[in-house]
Amino acid sequence: ALPSFIFSTFLLLQLLFASLPSHRTLTSAVDGSWQILQKSIGISAMHMQLLRNDHVIMFDRTDFGPSNLSLPNGKCRNDPTDTALQVDCTAHSVEYDVFANKFRALTVQTDVWCSSGAIMPEGNLFQTGCFNDGERRVRVFSPCRTCDWNEIPNGLPAKRWYASNHILPDGRQIIIGGRGQFNYEFIPKNIVANKINLPFLSETNDKGIENNLYPFVFLNVDGNLFIFANNRAILFDYVNNIVVKKYPMIPGGEPRSYPSTGSAVLLPLKNLKAAAIEAEVLVCGGAPKGSY
Repeated sequence: ALPSFIFSTFLLLQLLFASLPSHRTLTSAVDGSWQILQKSIGISAMHMQLLRNDHVIMFDRTDFGPSNLSLPNGKCRNDPTDTALQVDCTAHSVEYDVFANKFRALTVQTDVWCSSGAIMPEGNLFQTGCFNDGERRVRVFSPCRTCDWNEIPNGLPAKRWYASNHILPDGRQIIIGGRGQFNYEFIPKNIVANKINLPFLSETNDKGIENNLYPFVFLNVDGNLFIFANNRAILFDYVNNIVVKKYPMIPGGEPRSYPSTGSAVLLPLKNLKAAAIEAEVLVCGGAPKGSY
């Protein structure tokens, strides 16, 4: 039998709290304190990713005009297709050194507004798609002292805006969905025609609302993908393009993914020595239909 996923609600957290020996267990670590490390890094951390060298890469959209951080040595980004500034001499990405408490400006060539990405096995950040001039871009950042963003024009066969990426056991990333995209693809490419239809995404796309963007994606213990969009989920065999299982609609039927965004997490696996390991996904939040 296939390992099963269990839909959990916030009640799970209440049950966990109730099982603790006393409330003092929850408050035993309250002696910490906050500290301002930098008054400003000059950009907004719309996206943020920890790298293998314990540095944090942050990046922001380019279509809101200049940031508060200049690019070094008079460098400028020249982009005639940008919707805000065609010549922009400010940074929209930084690399933050946590231990040294220092940051340096980086250069993104195209808009990263509501893009997606993941860390590859070698530690490089692959970041894909977004708005306007970046909708088919693949951006790569390799951790090193002087590295900057490297962009691959037309690295994606489909426009990806509000898509979801997930690393796979074979080292590739799968990129699922996006605005107007009811399909998926892989990077790095292994075939020329690399856009495969996924009807589940069109089935969960409510007309005129688009409340199935940024789907929640998790690798299951059996090698298939758990994909949640809008208010329901499937177990998907991405190797053979087969829906292995359809799950019932979440209780109440309200949307949980973008733009009524909640959040989701694959909880720690239990009983790893059992014959059938059970995986559990917790989905929290969301908003009623029409809240957009």
